[in-house]
Amino acid sequence: MASQQQLSAVKGAKVLMVGAGGIGCELLKTLALSGFQDIHIIDMDTIEVSNLNRQFLFRRSHVGLSKAKVARDAVLRFRPNINITPYHANVKDPDFNVDFFKKFNVVLNGLDNLDARRHVNRLCLAADVPLVESGTTGFLGQVTVHLKGKTECYECQPKPAPKTYPVCTITSTPSKFVHCIVWAKDLLFAKLFGDTTQDNDLNVRSSDAAGSSENSKDVFERRKDEDIEDYGRRIFDHVFGYNIEMALSNEDTWKNRNRPRPIYSKDALPEKSIKQNGSVEKNGSTDDPSSVSAMASLGMRSPQDVWSLMENSKVFLEALKLFFTTREKEIGSLSFDKDDQLAVEFVTAAANIRASSFGIPLHSLFEAKGIAGNIVHAVATTNAVIAGLIVIEAIKVLQNDTKNYRMTYCLEYPTKNMLLMPVEPFEPNKSCYVCSETPLSLEINTYQSKLRDFVEKIVKAKLGMHSPIIMHGSALLYEVGDDLEEDMVANYAANLEKVLSELPSPVTGGTMLTVEDMQQELVCNVNIKHREEFDEEKEPDGMVLVGWSQPSSTEKKEENHRVSDVGTSNSSRPIAELNEDAEISTMEETDVVPTKKRKLSTASKNATSPSSSKVPADTDNHGKVEEIDDDDDDDDVVVMLDGNPDNTKTRRVVTSKNLCV
Repeated sequence: MASQQQLSAVKGAKVLMVGAGGIGCELLKTLALSGFQDIHIIDMDTIEVSNLNRQFLFRRSHVGLSKAKVARDAVLRFRPNINITPYHANVKDPDFNVDFFKKFNVVLNGLDNLDARRHVNRLCLAADVPLVESGTTGFLGQVTVHLKGKTECYECQPKPAPKTYPVCTITSTPSKFVHCIVWAKDLLFAKLFGDTTQDNDLNVRSSDAAGSSENSKDVFERRKDEDIEDYGRRIFDHVFGYNIEMALSNEDTWKNRNRPRPIYSKDALPEKSIKQNGSVEKNGSTDDPSSVSAMASLGMRSPQDVWSLMENSKVFLEALKLFFTTREKEIGSLSFDKDDQLAVEFVTAAANIRASSFGIPLHSLFEAKGIAGNIVHAVATTNAVIAGLIVIEAIKVLQNDTKNYRMTYCLEYPTKNMLLMPVEPFEPNKSCYVCSETPLSLEINTYQSKLRDFVEKIVKAKLGMHSPIIMHGSALLYEVGDDLEEDMVANYAANLEKVLSELPSPVTGGTMLTVEDMQQELVCNVNIKHREEFDEEKEPDGMVLVGWSQPSSTEKKEENHRVSDVGTSNSSRPIAELNEDAEISTMEETDVVPTKKRKLSTASKNATSPSSSKVPADTDNHGKVEEIDDDDDDDDVVVMLDGNPDNTKTRRVVTSKNLCV
């Protein structure tokens, strides 16, 4: 039973929840039933059909409505006397600034992406408000506690770079089904239905343009009055037939590889063989364009079936037809969405046809959707367990019970009779540029790289700043803001296009830049080191940011000695930090397993000894403390690098990793 001190702390607390998804629904329910009286929820998402199997506060009638608002209404039905304030908004909106965060006693995160997590972490540090982080994926989960100056912050541990593949692997020599998915989703789908001005890696032209008139211009452009099925077959023949023939013409490429076979529509399908069961008009009449289905039109039902080449070809042509006949207004602005049925069907069919050409095993729509959407199917029970652990840690925080803070990891299989492994938090990483304000170092070619490259690839992508100010000494090089005068906006825009060494205040080797985000109240100093050359595959950004270091060997020995005195796990961080709900994640969110050891709580001492807590690598993983493995082919993060050594422009196509931090 809760003590009077606990009840008092709970009832008087003002709590901010960020995220109302899989964990968020369980968390809001648990907070309400635990006696919390004042809860605020931020979530920008609306409810989707795919949420309903685990986000139990929502029903089918709620699809399309705000998650935060519906969750509030659902909980108030059984706890009508508490105050729940919903915000259908992005936590990165300017309204949610440091002053807003200072209103709360504790912040509880249930997010699904690195960018938002970093943003909340920084606001909590600036506001000096405790943060309880969480995540789940399948049967794995974790809860971590972050307090300014007392424990490591969310960004104290570095995130690894994604696996990379040259662009030629995706466009010319795929060997895994994930390569075909990336090609279909990020190249073909984007070219046909997205921004038509993007670089075209698919429109291969013949060396003899006169021999193929359709290669003298963009083949993806639909001709005036061209029949939609003729257009679809022309696209089919180009990407699966003609482009493969062009690739085969380079004999050196195939000396040590299996040669692909060109596939033309006349070979995969008889002329005019598409027969509709149903009608385009019926598909087009739905209020939800994302529910239009080529499978329904063709009378195909099971997403678990692996389609034949003919079936894939039919789905490909039918899906393309439906996009142009029922969703024509969206063409030119579409991007792939795992909840868009027609998009998933098109990508599955295109990936399978390409896989067939390269001798790669075909996959069902269910499997392809998981790869393309980076889905790890959630377990509702794990979400419930993690939500309970969040509330336990929140109550400790509210009571200022620092000696009993725990980072708890939920394991898939028992380890020394434990499914929950509590460990003590680390102290702040002295090399963390966020909470320890350690200067960063950037290796960059200051005579080739533009200020825009620094802003996009480092300040925004790596440092996670949204409204940056960049200064060299007292000279202001770049600023973002709604209150800037027109001449200042024009001046900063001009600076973006200048190479670093040619800025009004030149940036060269030895320069120290100060980068600040006013909303996050974060300031970073960046030491610039000039470097002439970079490896295009290993260093695709053309610059290398260094801002953290592993503990020195002396620190490691001291830490290990301290830990071993009380009985420890000799394993590193038990599991990589996970997503809100294992639905979608990014590779950047995957944690690096640290070299330090964590100290086990007294609650687990009796179950674990210094010598026995390291679990052997069993072949079935039973009893193993899980560390996330990057080797699953279908979960690879793919970054496409331009294979042309003469082309300094690097093009990236990235798929998400489904286990994250």
